[in-house]
Amino acid sequence: MNVLHFVSAFFGDGAHWHGYDGIPARLLEHLRYSVIAFAIAAAVGLPAGLLTGHTGRGGNVLAFLATAARALPSFGLLVLMFILFGFGLVPVMIPLVVLAVPPILVTTYEAVRSVDPSPVDAARGMGMSESRVLLQVELPVALPVVLGGLRSAAVQIVSTATIAAYVSLGGLGRYIIDGLYQHDYEKVVGGATLVAALALATLALFWAAGRLAVSPGVRRGG
Repeated sequence: MNVLHFVSAFFGDGAHWHGYDGIPARLLEHLRYSVIAFAIAAAVGLPAGLLTGHTGRGGNVLAFLATAARALPSFGLLVLMFILFGFGLVPVMIPLVVLAVPPILVTTYEAVRSVDPSPVDAARGMGMSESRVLLQVELPVALPVVLGGLRSAAVQIVSTATIAAYVSLGGLGRYIIDGLYQHDYEKVVGGATLVAALALATLALFWAAGRLAVSPGVRRGG
């Protein structure tokens, strides 16, 4: 049997569309894990990246921490957190957040640091406070790159949130883990297809957000 046959059989089976193990329920679980992890990562990475980028201080420390976080294997960290905290969302959230913070943090820092200093100096010369300079001058120009970091983090989270199934939680990873255990490759391929589709939908969402949030002048300039 080829992959297309597995996909067709999985999505054509009405049993996969109902109940606690149905596609809508598993998709909502996966989205829940992903949104929570993304919100936490953005709450950590965005302010830190904006502040260090604006002040120019702490860049070396930031790069070191980001490199160290990227070196941590998500699955290994999941197992360690499961040993420490047991069942629940915490063991899943920690590796997902650790995975997502570096691209948000580093990209935001580099985006703010790369803003042309001329309008920044002019804003300061007009008496604008540092917070207004950051939010009204630097951030609008840096926004396309900042969104790129957020997009990268979101796609990584969506793709990696399948690890929740390893600690008996739900999500789309349930199809992959259960399918491998049951030798049900129709379920494995179906779950992988859903994860890939969700990742593509996430890319489309951030593309649309960029079209709405970034001014046309900044887009043309980029």
